[in-house]
Amino acid sequence: MSFDDPTSTPTQAATSRLRFGRTCQADAGECSVQWDLRRNCSLTPRQMLGFYLGLSGVSLAIAGIFWWLGAKLVMPFAWLEVVAVGVALLVHARHVTDRESIRLQGGRLTVERACGPRTERCEFCTEWVRVASTRGDGSLIELSERGKKVVVGRFVRPELRRQLADEMRWALAQRGDVRGLVPGAA
Repeated sequence: MSFDDPTSTPTQAATSRLRFGRTCQADAGECSVQWDLRRNCSLTPRQMLGFYLGLSGVSLAIAGIFWWLGAKLVMPFAWLEVVAVGVALLVHARHVTDRESIRLQGGRLTVERACGPRTERCEFCTEWVRVASTRGDGSLIELSERGKKVVVGRFVRPELRRQLADEMRWALAQRGDVRGLVPGAA
């Protein structure tokens, strides 16, 4: 690896340059770079369940009071509300763990994309991989190699995708596998 500062270790130099990725030292002494891109969710699944149970309890308690006072039609609508909110939260919860994981190690660039229950995995040879923005206006990042293509960056804000692509190009160039790629070139 050829990093800018000869006095720092490769891991220290890469860590200071990386914004989205992190470096890891493998058992064989080989350095790798990992990018974990995840959906921005404010509640964990456990917190979401607690919110749903609390909301359901309050709604059914109020409906129970009205049922006890003689308004018999309030309870079926309260149950309909609880079921509808539960279905909506279940649909949302299926995609809470969506992620894109990109790992650069050795001569391989591995991309794993999880969307709901499906997980796709694609491997690229770093000597041939190309990192490009699909349109250049904050659009998604396309990784391609000899006919294989995968699009990443769905969980990164559009104005930061170019920085992510530059970081990937930089990490590939530091591996010595890709020559002539300058950060900032699209």
